[in-house]
Amino acid sequence: MGMKDRRAQLAENLARVEDRIAAACAAAGRKREEVTLIVVTKTYPASDVRILSELGVRHVAENKDQDAAPKAAECSDLPLTWHFVGQLQTNKVRSVVRYTDLVQSVDRSRLVTALSKEAVRAGREVGCLIQVALDAEESGRGERGGVGPGGIEELGDLVAGSPGLRLDGLMTVAPLTGPYADRQQAAFDRLMDLSTVLRRAHPAANMVSAGMSADLEQAVAAGATHVRVGTAVLGVRPRLG
Repeated sequence: MGMKDRRAQLAENLARVEDRIAAACAAAGRKREEVTLIVVTKTYPASDVRILSELGVRHVAENKDQDAAPKAAECSDLPLTWHFVGQLQTNKVRSVVRYTDLVQSVDRSRLVTALSKEAVRAGREVGCLIQVALDAEESGRGERGGVGPGGIEELGDLVAGSPGLRLDGLMTVAPLTGPYADRQQAAFDRLMDLSTVLRRAHPAANMVSAGMSADLEQAVAAGATHVRVGTAVLGVRPRLG
């Protein structure tokens, strides 16, 4: 497919997602500007990121450093905010901190320590979201990363007190197992309750990242401030393997 065709396709997909977000905001009685679209560009080339930027996208997300680092370097001239949404190994932190503005997958104290050290070394301030696992026991770990609801307070305090880091809020992925399986609305409502508790201690940590292509409406209804959309904008990813 030529660049012109790809641009037309992305523009059309983006317009469709925009309509969905606008409709969800209207239904929830929210202002459209209360919700920020993050386009998940993982597995897609830098050329797509460039087109998206031209089409007005300002937030993109990646989940693997080996793909993201060269792509971010290639797109460093663009006015983009880069979000890291994947499970993050501490040995990748130094690389990730170079280009990532926000890490949405903070879920353990060792990761916070590593992020703080590298953010200070790089002279950057990195925003952090605590990834909440709603499929986990109270302070256990989720299947796809994340900390149980009982672990939020301690981790949030640690981020807030760490040099080079900024506590921005909470993130979740609608769980496939446990009490919230196939109950996206209930899961996102629970996340908003947890956000309310976090904001009592950290008023500026008001970001709530929830919802993807399939369930962004439920996330907007619950009160999410950011939705992470990949497939609905970029198309179905080619199966790897």
